[in-house]
Amino acid sequence: MGNEFEIKDLGNLKYFLEMEVARSKEGIFVSQRKYTLDLLTETVDKEQYQRLVGKLIYLSHTRPDISFDVSVVSQFMQAPYEEHMEAVKRILRYLKTTPGKGLMFRKTDKKTIEAYTDSDWTGSVVDKKSSAKAEYRAMSLGICEEIWLQKVLFDLHQECKTPLKLFCDNKAVINIANNPVKHDITKYVEIDWHFIKEILDSRSICIPYISLSQRY
Repeated sequence: MGNEFEIKDLGNLKYFLEMEVARSKEGIFVSQRKYTLDLLTETVDKEQYQRLVGKLIYLSHTRPDISFDVSVVSQFMQAPYEEHMEAVKRILRYLKTTPGKGLMFRKTDKKTIEAYTDSDWTGSVVDKKSSAKAEYRAMSLGICEEIWLQKVLFDLHQECKTPLKLFCDNKAVINIANNPVKHDITKYVEIDWHFIKEILDSRSICIPYISLSQRY
C-alpha cells in the first residue's frame, strides 16, 4: 500500500475506535476497558435507553459474554419498559466487576474455522418455539456466518482448512441434517433444510456433536 498511498508508520496499534490492543508473546489481547468504565458513568434513565443499548451493542464486539443479553434488551428499543431498563442495569453491574475482559487471539499455525450453535427457545418466555426447529434455524445461520468468514479470510489471502466445523449439542437436529429423507419437521424449515443439505453434500462443512458439558 505504501507504493500507492502516502502512509505514516505510527508503530504498533495500541488504541483504535475505543478498543485497546495489547501484544505479548502469547498473542494479541483486545479489550474495551476505558469504554466500559465511561459507560458506567452514564446516568441511567428511561430516555437514554436507546443510546445506552447502542453502546452495549458496540461493546459486545469484544465482550461475547454479554452478546445474548444485549441482543434481548435491544429488541425493546422502540418501546422500553422499566423492566427492560432493570435488565440493562444488571448488565452494567456485571460490567462493573469485569471492565478489563476482552478477546485473546493466540499465536497458532492452525488455520481452521470452528463455530458453536445452540438455541433453547423452548425455555424462553420471549420467543418460545419448537426446540428442534429453533436449533435447525440456528444451525443454518451458523453455517452462513462460517461461509462469510471464510470468504473474508480468502479475500485477505488466508486459506482455511476444510471442512469447516459447526458444533451442535442436539443429536436430533444433526440426524435430520444428515438424513436425505424429509421429516415432518422439515416442512417448517424447508429452505434451511435444502440449504444445509447442499452444504453438507459439498463436504465444505461438517457438523460434529458436542455435549453440553464440553461447551463450557
